[in-house]
Amino acid sequence: MSKIRIALIEDHDLTRVGIRTALLQKEEIEIVGEAANAAEGLKMLKTQQPDIAIVDIGLPDKDGIELTRELKSTSNGSELKTKVLILTLRDNKEAVLAAFAAGADSYCMKDIKFDNLLEAVRVTYNGNAWIDPAIARIVLQQAQQNPAKQDLVSLETRNNFNNSGTGEAQEHIDPYILTERELEVLQLIVEGCSNAVIAERLYITVGTVKTHVRNILNKLCADDRTQAAVRALRSGLVG
Repeated sequence: MSKIRIALIEDHDLTRVGIRTALLQKEEIEIVGEAANAAEGLKMLKTQQPDIAIVDIGLPDKDGIELTRELKSTSNGSELKTKVLILTLRDNKEAVLAAFAAGADSYCMKDIKFDNLLEAVRVTYNGNAWIDPAIARIVLQQAQQNPAKQDLVSLETRNNFNNSGTGEAQEHIDPYILTERELEVLQLIVEGCSNAVIAERLYITVGTVKTHVRNILNKLCADDRTQAAVRALRSGLVG
């Protein structure tokens, strides 16, 4: 099985080492390069062409949003191999929308748990967007608080959210479509919990969690956990 080739662009040495150490615990992942600023990072990405670039939004010479924009623009209309996963402490809506408008594929908070970071990497590698639940809430709140800008939200995020429903109005979802246990699982999905954590919280097996997740995706007509979480938040199924 081919490995997921990852490049890290992060100016804080300890953070970069921590991410590298955590990811290398999995044999499926290979770190192909590291950089501490945007200039070195862009050169590395063009040379190494990794599957995923994990990019800090707060680089010293140029922020991660601008780096993402420049990287995506180098494709000149051709298919760009490298996907961008923004890693940041910023959770304000301006930064979130700017990142996706620049072409970011996924967006995570720096305090993300390792299991969730690994899931984000896998989801991004498979061509889908992984959105931190806190960030999904921000985008939804932006659309709900300012309906006049809802089309803008849709325009800037539609492709990156992989049709997750964030940009367009969703049909009302009857809460009775899910069982009480499925609603509990869905709430934990929205909170960003992995299957293992959900199993621990609800005192059930991981296999049972996977069954519940599969049923939830089917009932919500969602392609993945992120899409299910966004639809659940938008429809008010969970808080």
